[in-house]
Amino acid sequence: MDVERIIECIKQHDHDGLRTQLQQFNKEYAQCFFFDVEEWERTKFKKNKVRDHESDSELEDEGSGDREIILRQSLASVLVHFLQSGPQGRVTRVCLRTLRILSRDKKVLDRLLTDSALITLARLAGFSQAPVPGEDLSDQADPFEDVVKALSDLESNGQEEDEACPENEDEGADANAVSTERRRRSSIFRALTRGKRDTRASLVEDEDEEEEERKGADKWEEEQNKEAVKILCNVIYNSAWAQERAAELSLLSGLTEKLATESQSASPPSGQYYELRLIFLLTALRPELRNQLKQEGGVAVLTAVLERCVSVQWKEQYEVLLDPAAAPVSMEDSLRAQEALKILFNITYSAHTQEPGEEDATLYRRLAAVLRHCLMVHCEGEEDTDELKGHTVNLLSALPLNCLDVLLCVPLRPDSEQIDGVNMDCVHALLEFLEKRLEMGQKVKERLTPVLNLLTECSRAHRGTRRYLRQQILPPLRDASVRPEQGTTVKSRLVRLMTHLDTELKHCAADLLFVLCKENVSRFVKYTGYGNAAGLLATRGLLGGQRSKGSPSSGTQYSSDSDSDTDEYRQVKGRINPVTGSVEEEQPDPMEGMTEDEKEEEACRLVSLINKLSKDNMIQPMGLDAQGQLTSLTGLRDLSVEEEGSEEEDTDELENVE
Repeated sequence: MDVERIIECIKQHDHDGLRTQLQQFNKEYAQCFFFDVEEWERTKFKKNKVRDHESDSELEDEGSGDREIILRQSLASVLVHFLQSGPQGRVTRVCLRTLRILSRDKKVLDRLLTDSALITLARLAGFSQAPVPGEDLSDQADPFEDVVKALSDLESNGQEEDEACPENEDEGADANAVSTERRRRSSIFRALTRGKRDTRASLVEDEDEEEEERKGADKWEEEQNKEAVKILCNVIYNSAWAQERAAELSLLSGLTEKLATESQSASPPSGQYYELRLIFLLTALRPELRNQLKQEGGVAVLTAVLERCVSVQWKEQYEVLLDPAAAPVSMEDSLRAQEALKILFNITYSAHTQEPGEEDATLYRRLAAVLRHCLMVHCEGEEDTDELKGHTVNLLSALPLNCLDVLLCVPLRPDSEQIDGVNMDCVHALLEFLEKRLEMGQKVKERLTPVLNLLTECSRAHRGTRRYLRQQILPPLRDASVRPEQGTTVKSRLVRLMTHLDTELKHCAADLLFVLCKENVSRFVKYTGYGNAAGLLATRGLLGGQRSKGSPSSGTQYSSDSDSDTDEYRQVKGRINPVTGSVEEEQPDPMEGMTEDEKEEEACRLVSLINKLSKDNMIQPMGLDAQGQLTSLTGLRDLSVEEEGSEEEDTDELENVE
């Protein structure tokens, strides 16, 4: 890495030479992270510490004088200063590529955290017209000279160390070899393991000269914008200080304006994915920016972006025309759609707890209609389709429930799923999505919780949805020989989740089945077994078998229709074990052949054992109070004594009155 040669090319305005030098660097390190192996080995097991913005670059004092690190820092400083001078043509793009590679190195990151550097990158990305502040360079008249001086000092220090070599020639050779090996190891880098999203999104990563020559000026500008946004993504993701400065410099407002302009153009630029990615990072990492984006019309802008990504064609106000013969969504469009969905979730995640105004309700209903279309379309890749639907479900669960009526207000087609004349295609798509997620064994909570909550709330709010889901998930019981949790059906998988280790997940699964049973305890136990249902019933104080009076939060009231049993179920109903929910083989009577005295003796022995375990705090006998909540038997006994005392006082008062 000849930084001095690069500086010389910049001073002499030799852009061709500069391009040659940087292209060589870019080609060599295009897919690498720079890594100080020795320092990484020392620090990888250290505990994480809370750090302020001054240490965001994670530049340690140890090893900071390493030649390779100083060279990379110097190169970043020189290129930022050069870009501030406003160079034209392809040399700008080559410089940005080099900076993008350097922005992966956290020891170089601090050179990109100044306001002038951030604004320069934002201007090159095409979403900021703010002037570049000059205060950062006020004390540095010629940064190139400082870089040359730093390198010269480093060389001088190296020469002084060489002059202090041992008298023995062989020992001196060994020392030089060790020094060379140390420098070599310090410059070791590891290959950049490119993430799934980067691999698929970078459609044009590193073109050769012939491809660049064939590009027009507009394409060059698009590629320049894309490179600048990539650098900003790296910087903002890795630095809390950069996040704070980006908020102060109103970079989000510029990005929103650019997206609004692009939504009206004939086709979106190739770098829009990275613009959306940058907005997602800003809204995810800076909570105050979420409200800002929402107030600046972010919902409408991002809905327009989403409409274009999935090729929405409006038929009615809240009805999207669905063409079964339409081409699947391309990989690039699906990636942009996923980023737009994630941003929309960031800025609307609390909307479901609020009552929207008329204007917001109109926006949310239009968005819900687009989301219905997202559930029905397919992408080029199966994985992209699953990701798109997953983010769609997340966003649907964040929208106000009264704005989701547009999901069902669609005319029936000959092949539509329906119940009582209501289109259930969207609910069917959600059910298929749930079934597919249930089959996955990884990230169970993250994958299942949103869709379970969404189906539960929709079932509470809409009678037709609940009836349709009950027909599909809880069909009439016929075979009672199999336990409810056994099998591969949606119902059996949900029942298995009711005893999952994760409390939130098991309650979500239980809530859905409970609502499908109209929150009727006996019906819920019938379909799931008392052992599986006990967790939810204990949480709600229904272990005594009381009938739930609907969700306390929603005030849901269910119709009084009954749950008729099948003939097959009636025949075995008396032999069903209520705890397991299935018919079990008859077990021999353990007290058969025992006399009454022996039975009494065995009962006393059991009572004595339970009492001993209770006194040793090995177990705690429990019972149900008047509210159906579990409580210790000691508490119940004390409560009973108090009630008896209260009754005696009332009796004494009555006698005195008489």
